[in-house]
Amino acid sequence: MRILGQFFYPSNQLTLLRLVFIPFLVLSILYGQYLSAFILVLIAGISDGMDGVIARRLGQQTTLGRYLDPIADKLLLTAAFLALGAVGDIPLWVVILVLSRDIIILMIALVLILTPSKGIFPPTLFGKISTVFQVATVLVALLHHLVAHPLVGALMILGIYGTAAFTITSGVQYAWVTPERLRVSETSAEVVAPLVAEEEKK
Repeated sequence: MRILGQFFYPSNQLTLLRLVFIPFLVLSILYGQYLSAFILVLIAGISDGMDGVIARRLGQQTTLGRYLDPIADKLLLTAAFLALGAVGDIPLWVVILVLSRDIIILMIALVLILTPSKGIFPPTLFGKISTVFQVATVLVALLHHLVAHPLVGALMILGIYGTAAFTITSGVQYAWVTPERLRVSETSAEVVAPLVAEEEKK
């Protein structure tokens, strides 16, 4: 019941709003309603910044929000990339790169969550940069349909190749740091377990 109650926190409501946007965003792109899609992505981006601020201001930082927020972001971006790939705005190979990295990250996160320390899988620097490029690429790809200007086309090319480069880089970084995090997690569990056992004897 406590987890269910967290769904009604304002910060988590904003996060859920991004999930609600997903089908409308996909349909807007597929049916050529690019202004609507652009506005939805902008609102989603603003809500992503606001939910964290609201949670901190109201003292409502929850376990639910900690997991739900990145999931909502990933699902929204993945849906946008798939839709833009389907209409030919983003090359298929870039879409496959982004999806492959996200699947790998999801698998790694599940492994870390299931370790004895139950640690959170924080984003890496290159992971954050990759996400910024992905959001920018989606926005510019939509803007490209609204503003016929060579600069927008150039930014779109930059976004596509920047997304590809940092997607690969962040994927390699995640693969590199994961064994170390698992080792630290196992070490923490080995230290904590005897202490817990000693406390239980008292």
